[in-house]
Amino acid sequence: MKAKLYDKTGNTTEEVLLPKEIFEVELNRDLLHQVVTCQSSNRRMVIADTKGRGEVRGGGIKPWRQKGTGRARHGSRRSPIWKGGGTTFGPTNERNFKKKINKRVSRQALFMALSSKAQDNLVYVLDDIKLDTFKTKEVSQILKNLKVKGTALLILPKTDIKTLRAARNIAGLSVMEANKLNALDLLSVRNIVLPKESIKTIKETFVK
Repeated sequence: MKAKLYDKTGNTTEEVLLPKEIFEVELNRDLLHQVVTCQSSNRRMVIADTKGRGEVRGGGIKPWRQKGTGRARHGSRRSPIWKGGGTTFGPTNERNFKKKINKRVSRQALFMALSSKAQDNLVYVLDDIKLDTFKTKEVSQILKNLKVKGTALLILPKTDIKTLRAARNIAGLSVMEANKLNALDLLSVRNIVLPKESIKTIKETFVK
């Protein structure tokens, strides 16, 4: 598959050949859904946490004697039926949402996501992404020149502090290194801005 190669001014310089094993993979929606669901679960943070009867305050003494008061018997104020008592079967921070993903399947889902973007003409290949300054407006101008509409993911060939700092304040733009690419982040955005050098990094990292 061929794609247009753009410079930072948005002009087409030539065409670049996209690797067939990465950008021409047949889509399997069931497999892709399975991988994205697993990756989403693995990022899930355990926030809700309730206290059981062994964790709440109080309960050091029996509320009243067992017999002779005419009231129901109770042994502790920490009982779940008391106000301020522990919670029964509530969510705890011991829950584990992690799911195992086979590396081969995860790579295949990544290639499917890239192929889908390429087929929909949502991949913008840049000849170079090197910036002259740390300013956000330089990255913003590049996106404007490319006529990128909607959210986008900028895939860097390697760590570039200058580009990271310049792009982090642009709404709807995410930045990621090519060797950390995954299906979930790809499908979370509409467009992909891909420097030519990043294609080589993706191939070296994921194609076995």
